[in-house]
Amino acid sequence: MNHRIAALAAGLLLALSTQAQTPAAATPAAPKPLVLKAAHLFDGRSGTLVSPGVVVIQGERIVSVGANPKVAANMRVIDLGDATLLPGFIDAHTHIASDHSDDWAQGFYEGMLRFPVEQSFHAERNARATLRAGVTTVREVGAADFVDVALRNAINQHLAEGPTMLVAAHAIGSTGGHCDGSPIPPERMKEPGPLEGVCNGPESCRQAVREQMKYGADVIKICASGGVLSEADPVDVPQLTPEELKAIMSEAHTWRRKVAAHAHGDLAAKLAVEAGVDSIEHGSFLTPATLQLMKQKGVYLVPTRMTQEWVLAKADTYPPKIGGKARAAATAHSEMMKNALKIGVPMAIGADAAVYPHGKNAEEFGDLVALGMAPAAALMTSSIGSARLLGIDADTGTLEAGKYADVVAVKGDVLKDIRATEKPLLVVKHGETVRMD
Repeated sequence: MNHRIAALAAGLLLALSTQAQTPAAATPAAPKPLVLKAAHLFDGRSGTLVSPGVVVIQGERIVSVGANPKVAANMRVIDLGDATLLPGFIDAHTHIASDHSDDWAQGFYEGMLRFPVEQSFHAERNARATLRAGVTTVREVGAADFVDVALRNAINQHLAEGPTMLVAAHAIGSTGGHCDGSPIPPERMKEPGPLEGVCNGPESCRQAVREQMKYGADVIKICASGGVLSEADPVDVPQLTPEELKAIMSEAHTWRRKVAAHAHGDLAAKLAVEAGVDSIEHGSFLTPATLQLMKQKGVYLVPTRMTQEWVLAKADTYPPKIGGKARAAATAHSEMMKNALKIGVPMAIGADAAVYPHGKNAEEFGDLVALGMAPAAALMTSSIGSARLLGIDADTGTLEAGKYADVVAVKGDVLKDIRATEKPLLVVKHGETVRMD
């Protein structure tokens, strides 16, 4: 035995000696700086175009931006010609982890029957489509089974392709509300609790917040009012009490998490704003008084305009209860948006993908312009608007030196053709060009 140990020790010493004599691997050369050139540049902060436009990128970050930054001979240059360079789009309200189906009932129940691992493959497909649409950052506002948390982690580890994600895990709401499941007989399905985002009473709601944060939520999403695509609830009634709302806000904000409130109804939104919410999602029935209160408190509106138009067009294909709610919410939303624009409520873009097909996110810009918003202002609901709401404006949202190289190129002058945002020519995320095929 002693001879054996001696032999092993000698072998180990020889191996270590050989390893020590092996030259260290050469440090890989830093990638060449990337230069993007185009006829125009919209930096996302000034609200104006620079012509021509140049962005110089080193690694993940922007080095310089402007009409004539210094370009060295060793740099890789992509000249896009008659195009506009823009900050990568930031969608503040999406559901990448969920699928769209033109048949609402079939899609809803098929999704419920999938294993979480299977759904994660669907989620990655949706993430790829979203990134190719020019969306380099998203806020995922509610997903089952922590699929969104897993997808975010996989993207961060370069195991999956998609936008940078801030995720909510399960959206939080009351029993029977929009964040609860459909009214399936209880003996056929396990009733959800705080872990799944269903809570009743302040302490139960506090627990639901803690559960989501424990398992990785970056943001807390709540259902303050009823919803359109849910079967059991009226669309506009409050679904959380003032005490429940205060418990949610205090817990989330203590952990430095922001809170997004799904709220079609005016009273529900008002209660959420008074409790300290950071954003109101949808806002179909908001009155001028509540919009004024939001402006006063700096609460963002994420209007999800294109979703309203989508559900109105599809209303006849939904179950009757849902179709009726879709018509009422979409009709009221138009008037609400006119008031919101007049009052000057801070806005962030959010397209609510999964209600409609993934990869169409940028249609929201054109829909906002159709309501009377200036093209530059519509674009800034993404750049400055979404970035500030999400708390990431120090790192992304505008084309400025030191920020992540998240860039989209679209054809022509984007301020003359806002719909050009719907067909990006090039997408760069964190300095890496995205395959557009």
